[in-house]
Amino acid sequence: MSAQLRAVGAMAPVARRVTVRAVRHFHQLPTGGIQRAELAARGFRRSLQFPSNAYHNAVIVRNASFARLLPKLAIKFIRIPALFGGLTIAAVGWIQYQAIQVSNSAQEMYGNMKDTVTSTASSLWGGAKDIAGQTKQGWDNTKGQFEMPEWLDKIMRGEGEAASGKGGPGGQGGPEPPKQSRAGAAAVAGASAAAYGYDQSDENDERTPEEVLKDDHMMYITKRMIEIRNLLQKVGQSSTVTLPSIVVIGSQSSGKSSVLEAIVGHEFLPKGSNMITRRPIELTLVNDPEARTDYGEFPDLGLTRVTDFSLIQKTLTELNQSVPESLCVTDDPIRLTIHSPRIPDLSLIDLPGYIQVAGENQPRELKRKISELCDKYIRGPNIILAISAADTDLANSTALQASRRVDPRGERTIGVITKMDLVDPEKGAAVLTDRQYPLRLGYVGVISKLPSQTGLFRRETGNLLAGISRNEKSFFNTHPSQFGPDSGVNTGTITLRKKLMQVLEQTMSSKLQETTESIQRELEETTYQFKVQYNEQPMSAEAYLAASLDDFKHQFHDFTSSFGRAQLQGLLKDALDQKVLDQLAARYWNRPVEDLSVALPEPDNIADLPKADPKSPYWHRQLDTASSGLTRLGVGRLAATVAAVAVQSNIDKLLDKSSFSKHPSARKVISEAASTVLADRSYATSDGIEISLKPYKFDPDIQPNEWAQGREHVVGVLQGELDQCQAAMKTLESAVGGRKKMKEVMSFVDKARRGDVIVEGDHPSGAGGFSAALLARGREAVFLRDRADIITMRIAASKSRKCKTLESKYYCPEVFLDAVATKLSQTAVLFLNVEMLNDFYARFPREVEAKLHEHMAGGGLERFAREDPKVRRHLDLVHRKELLELVLAKIEDLHRFGGGSGGPGAGVGGGSGREGVEGGKRSGRRFF
Repeated sequence: MSAQLRAVGAMAPVARRVTVRAVRHFHQLPTGGIQRAELAARGFRRSLQFPSNAYHNAVIVRNASFARLLPKLAIKFIRIPALFGGLTIAAVGWIQYQAIQVSNSAQEMYGNMKDTVTSTASSLWGGAKDIAGQTKQGWDNTKGQFEMPEWLDKIMRGEGEAASGKGGPGGQGGPEPPKQSRAGAAAVAGASAAAYGYDQSDENDERTPEEVLKDDHMMYITKRMIEIRNLLQKVGQSSTVTLPSIVVIGSQSSGKSSVLEAIVGHEFLPKGSNMITRRPIELTLVNDPEARTDYGEFPDLGLTRVTDFSLIQKTLTELNQSVPESLCVTDDPIRLTIHSPRIPDLSLIDLPGYIQVAGENQPRELKRKISELCDKYIRGPNIILAISAADTDLANSTALQASRRVDPRGERTIGVITKMDLVDPEKGAAVLTDRQYPLRLGYVGVISKLPSQTGLFRRETGNLLAGISRNEKSFFNTHPSQFGPDSGVNTGTITLRKKLMQVLEQTMSSKLQETTESIQRELEETTYQFKVQYNEQPMSAEAYLAASLDDFKHQFHDFTSSFGRAQLQGLLKDALDQKVLDQLAARYWNRPVEDLSVALPEPDNIADLPKADPKSPYWHRQLDTASSGLTRLGVGRLAATVAAVAVQSNIDKLLDKSSFSKHPSARKVISEAASTVLADRSYATSDGIEISLKPYKFDPDIQPNEWAQGREHVVGVLQGELDQCQAAMKTLESAVGGRKKMKEVMSFVDKARRGDVIVEGDHPSGAGGFSAALLARGREAVFLRDRADIITMRIAASKSRKCKTLESKYYCPEVFLDAVATKLSQTAVLFLNVEMLNDFYARFPREVEAKLHEHMAGGGLERFAREDPKVRRHLDLVHRKELLELVLAKIEDLHRFGGGSGGPGAGVGGGSGREGVEGGKRSGRRFF
């Protein structure tokens, strides 16, 4: 039998004589979550029998609470004297207080419950005097946290009075009014209560209505000043136009990250054993009463409303790890904004922690780099939040040493002492009242990290500040002489929050007049430049886009007037002329020289065509095949493609001449809009053209006038082909070393083809003293020469009298095919102009506007305008001027809000209560 069971068995005879027992029976209770009240009560009633073997192994539960047993106990207490019942309730309340302090660990909870039950039972039955003493001590320690339910308050004030007949335990004439609960205090608290953290912790907001009004006024001023500071950051280009921030410095083991997370109320900073923070984190806290949930934003990354703070932590870790280990630290900041109704308006900058010795994989100059980076940020007018651990001598505090270099008088440094629970209370209080390193803004002691948890259940981190505040209150209240209200020291994260708001507002206010004068000078200079450079002409991204689009539309209108059916027909006829040449080459002209073997005789040579029989089936078949190949090649698809390519090419030329040439992304959007509209109509247009050309696919009907036009036009087409052959011949001559060398090679090739020289096969080393590559060029030159001779002959034939009439079409295939191509192009263009070109002219402008509007959404308009260097400079100047004017207007509003009332604003930021008001008067500061 265990010691616990033996102890219970020993107490059994005594326990049978009492009415109330402080032992809970867990038989058949649920094992997860909150226990059901009826099951708990049933187990409690069974435990009243208290046999020696009735205490079974207790089920491990979380956050055991005696609050649900109080209604049952109250019914039984009505039957006993009011004094004894009141004292016992107080004892149970003290037990409740002790149970709250138990950690989530099941073993620790069980041990504390056992000790609490044992000590309470011993105290109750040790004697009436001991009961009263223990009860008084427990009630004094518990009343700050124990919130008395309404039903119990009625019993204590009403039923207890009726039972005793004296009005209360003390026998006075009437009940005292109940102490105002935390809910009642929150009802009268101002907007600053949530920002300070009163609604998240066990703190009672004991501020007077005047102090609440003053704190709310200070919150408003701080919020407006942070807005002004953020606007000034956008102005840039001047170190004088700025407002201070709170810069957090400390060594890597000082608890710097824990302090920041306690202020924010979430765990969001990178964690790790190695150096994690490598870039400054510019943290802006925004008190947003309308926010339903806390969220963060990375404005530089475009991430908005990130409600998962583990994702924020991961993003910060990745952004810090992007810095190379060889560089380790950089001054490129990470900007993070957190919105919540439970945080104050603050502007914080978290810096890499100081180190004493660089690691093995770190550069030797790392210590110097971190020190230089921190020195850059802790210069005036920024406020320094120097983090030091309580278990470290302040003489060795790296943060205080750095702050004294730039702030030797300690006028803008706040000392934060962490890990106060790791040292003796006397030593901790001595650190907070240190005189060797005095700071005008003083020290604040905090316990910003919750105790480690070893139980089965994870601690919820969504209400981090509440847990930290309870832990701090539990520790500091245990030592009232060192940390109490009369000790003269500042303790707690909530106190630190309020102090940061007060100091930030006070520092910003003191610099506001200087900043206002600097802004006025900057505005005067900017206005002068705007007048000189741009004659005060306004400029905006919207106006620039509208002007660029209007100019492009004007050019497009000129293009539509100059590009119509005639131009389309010319383009399509040129494409069909190439198809005619392909047919002529395939059916009449091709005499390829593939090797150096003897050429076979040709029974039907093109040179013999003028003398051929008019009824020769061979030449009839050749012309019919060539004509059919031309009419059935897919003229509809060819016509649609030619038109689309021509229009697209002209649109690209228009873009080259417009202002969109400086904007690649917008130019791409317009070009894609053109191709989209053309593609939408190309298939339907090609099908319509094919239908219209069906009558010409088998028997093209050529009129005499069309024959005459074809005869004139084909000569030019053949001449163009001849010119290309001659140009290709010159290129070959240049490649082999001149015309003479080429003639020698061509002569050898001719001899081989006539049989004068026998060349068996193709030898890699060549033949006849010529290399293989030179012989290949020679064969190509012979082919071009023969092709040029044929074309020259056919040009002469087309001009001859024999090709004057349509009856000679078999002797003049070039003229006939050209006339067919002209007829095809004329018919296709009629359909092409109506179905594709006119439709494009009507739809394209609307499509461009729609595509550009879609492209410019989400900040694209500003990026578009700034792609032009001249426009960017103009916009920057206009934007700077507008920002400076807006900042001055906000400062003027702030002046009217705070400077004219003379009420609570007179002492905003100067402390709390009368001390803050007097501090504001002594400094002679209003708001600027």
